[in-house]
Amino acid sequence: MFAKILIANRGEIACRVIRTARRMGVRTVAVYSDADAGALHVGMADEAVHIGPSPVGESYLRGDKIVAAALATGAEAIHPGYGFLSENPDFVDQVTAAGLVFIGPSAASIRAMGLKDAAKRLMEKAGVPVVPGYHGEAQEIVLLASKAREIGYPVLIKARAGGGGKGMRRVEHPDDFSEALSGARREAKAAFGDDRVLVEKYVDKPRHIEVQVFGDIFGNVVHLYERDCSAQRRHQKVIEEAPAPGMTPALRKAMTEAAVKAAKAIDYSGAGTIEFIVDASQGLKADRFWFMEMNTRLQVEHPVTEMVTGTDLVEWQLRVASGEKLPKAQSEIALSGHAFEARIYAEDAARGFLPATGTLHHLKFPDTAPEGASMRIETGVRTGDAISPFYDPMIAKLVVHGKNRQAALEALGISLSQTEIAGSTVNTAFLAALAADADFSAGDVDTGLIGRHQQALTAVPPPSSEIVAAAALAASGAGAQAPTRDPWSSLAGYAHFHAMARRTRLRYGEDDILALVSMRPDGRFQVALDAPYDSALDLRAAPRLARWPGHVTVFSGAVGYSFAVPDPLARADEIAAGADSLRAPMPGLVKLVRAAKGETVIKGQPLLILEAMKMEHTISATHDGTIAEIATEGAQVTDGTVLVRFAEEAYG
Repeated sequence: MFAKILIANRGEIACRVIRTARRMGVRTVAVYSDADAGALHVGMADEAVHIGPSPVGESYLRGDKIVAAALATGAEAIHPGYGFLSENPDFVDQVTAAGLVFIGPSAASIRAMGLKDAAKRLMEKAGVPVVPGYHGEAQEIVLLASKAREIGYPVLIKARAGGGGKGMRRVEHPDDFSEALSGARREAKAAFGDDRVLVEKYVDKPRHIEVQVFGDIFGNVVHLYERDCSAQRRHQKVIEEAPAPGMTPALRKAMTEAAVKAAKAIDYSGAGTIEFIVDASQGLKADRFWFMEMNTRLQVEHPVTEMVTGTDLVEWQLRVASGEKLPKAQSEIALSGHAFEARIYAEDAARGFLPATGTLHHLKFPDTAPEGASMRIETGVRTGDAISPFYDPMIAKLVVHGKNRQAALEALGISLSQTEIAGSTVNTAFLAALAADADFSAGDVDTGLIGRHQQALTAVPPPSSEIVAAAALAASGAGAQAPTRDPWSSLAGYAHFHAMARRTRLRYGEDDILALVSMRPDGRFQVALDAPYDSALDLRAAPRLARWPGHVTVFSGAVGYSFAVPDPLARADEIAAGADSLRAPMPGLVKLVRAAKGETVIKGQPLLILEAMKMEHTISATHDGTIAEIATEGAQVTDGTVLVRFAEEAYG
């Protein structure tokens, strides 16, 4: 076994690898960028090496710096985690050329599966079923459009490199093919440095089911059953589970055998995932699944497999990479119970899942698992850490296990309702709504479920009068510790014949709220609310809430209602986005500008494309008008930056 390894990653996966390595007595070296100097993974590792500025191209994607750090610290092997350099065969070559061990598959195996078109041709030869489509080398638009017509609409344009939904477009009609192709190519080029695509038949009710495989250098390959990753938004997974709901013995046998066959076809060693698309329009059948791609690394969702099989896949990775045989034979791997993983992101679900930034002023996960269940929290952040625009906005993975799917699903809902995060917009309410969705609860899930139910899943009810009153009480200085502190000192003020009232102002969205907070003789507080609430409530016990600079967040189930608390001594900023301008909804890069200064545009017309987290977001005109100013291509903008300003005559 290795004495010391370097982890070429950050965040929760780096922390995850460190925990297993520490348990095995293996020392660890972390690497970090400027933005991560105080990160959790840096503090957890035995050693840490600075590798460059915050942008990934100058730090976590610099294979030369990472190899140099490993050599300088005496590490024997490099664990890539996932993302970044984990599926880069050139990096594997760098590692092995330096006399180090890459904890993962060979460069040859990664290259064999690295490009979707070549991988599918290889799988066809190996007898693994593949999705009908065009997987050839030619990339002329006329040819691709012709192939799309032959396949039959709707079709799916997919980047041949990478994954995560980047460079992917569904096309319903031939007239939309050219525009979709251009967008997919731009996104693929930005994310993977390769703008080539393939075109496939779009399956009407697709299930995304994948099989975890593991191989060693002795030619042994096993599977650890399947995971269902069909709950996706924007082609990216949000809740995964194992085993797949509704799985039949016949389909499981066919899929797992195909997965093992695929891994053996490329002499695979280490952890890998074979992803299949399954047509669920007529139930799960053994002849209605097709190979999509192979991820030649550990998956984000690997914990659900660990929960249902009782394995530690990171330990397996270390053992196999150090030259050992697989820890278990296929006959020794059994399924037990059911597990879910929910990905908690800093993102605004109500605004199309736009990524968010901010400081995590309050971060609290459940202390214990719900009765009859087990739980684990995978995170790389702590209270006070910042979610930056440089990296994936994942905050944590909440993983639960129960004796069956219903028990695990109930545990997931309870655990999400007990999670408290303040300081950034997060998706916990959306995740809880998805877990409670009737179709999802019944296991009737496909990749289009979130899109069909998106409005209901992302709708957050307005705060009740009780929630507003609790926020006002906390803002007045009396709420957070009301049951235990002396109310006279907390509410500060004395009147001989009547209770002293404190005027408090809050802002929730566009609403300005006025409240009067006073103490009653029995120790309760009375909160009188102005319009639109027009109510008076008596409060005694403090609810779940967090006070942070200029704000109060009150938690109700999985929803966090955040109220701004204006400073009465500070001058308010009167500059805001009005109807005369469009502002950036998040930090990003102005990728493409489609209009010009002086041009007259109509409502709904695309004006520019903003790229954030390697995904494209179209900014369209909200009304008819004439453009007075527009951002330039290549500009890096922050959240709230004016992108488009309209001429005043548009409102005359």
